[in-house]
Amino acid sequence: MKHWRVTRLSLAALVALIVGSYAQLCAQPQSGGLSPAELRALVEHVAANQHRDDDALEQYERIERRVIRQGSKEKPPGEDKTWRVIPSGTGIVRVIIEDAGKPVDPALYRKQLQDAAQALDTSANSTLPRQKQDEEKFARRKRERASLVDAAKDAFIFTFLGREERNGRTLMKFSAEPSPNYKPASRNTSFFANARAIAWVDEASSQIVRFEAEIFKDISIGGGIIGKVYRGGRLVLEQAEVAPGIWLPMLYQFDFDGRKFLFSFDIHETTTASRYRRIGPPKEALVTIRRELSSGSGPAVSRSDP
Repeated sequence: MKHWRVTRLSLAALVALIVGSYAQLCAQPQSGGLSPAELRALVEHVAANQHRDDDALEQYERIERRVIRQGSKEKPPGEDKTWRVIPSGTGIVRVIIEDAGKPVDPALYRKQLQDAAQALDTSANSTLPRQKQDEEKFARRKRERASLVDAAKDAFIFTFLGREERNGRTLMKFSAEPSPNYKPASRNTSFFANARAIAWVDEASSQIVRFEAEIFKDISIGGGIIGKVYRGGRLVLEQAEVAPGIWLPMLYQFDFDGRKFLFSFDIHETTTASRYRRIGPPKEALVTIRRELSSGSGPAVSRSDP
């Protein structure tokens, strides 16, 4: 049975959970040496950083390895694939470079790269109605993600847990619990009532470094008719600085079980990202991909990559 994919929008909802919690943190005096006015300014900085990072992700290619296990975590993975992920202007193009630890055939890699070039060319130059529809759909998803970050400012109650030193940086640690007074404005924001989290925020940059969210109440899909994600599910996100002032995801981890219609599922998914490189908007990225095609270079990735 195909399992549910965790969408970029739902990831944005989790990031919004943390930003919202940080907003609550900064709304009241804390023992952090900042005045309430400075704390309020800081939360705006956190939210602005997250919006900027989300925008930057659309111009950075990266290597992603995704490992999926269904059932026990001890079972062999049902999927273990590594992709080169290329932003296309209206989404991403995935170019597979390893499957179950084995490099793909160079001819297949080249064919995928040619397809990526075609997608970039269409995105950069097409005036067809279908392209315009794709652009509008992508813009709508971006607005939804941004609204989640902003809406979450009222969704949670915090507890400040202190500071930690990690890799030479000072992190602020805090927990987040749903506010009983929050009224979800959409189906997407209704998720906030079902999760709690612990987050670490880099104090110097006001960037999210890590958060761990737990579903403590079942999430019903379609009123429970379509299915449910059961309580106890966990989600982890880690981010790191990939360019000055730009922090992007390095790890996504999901552990869920639930029901889709009459069928139960148990899914464990880990995605690691590395080798971020700015490739730019479609016209700029197209030049890079065409240059690679002309040179005949193949995929360069190994399991030793970070």
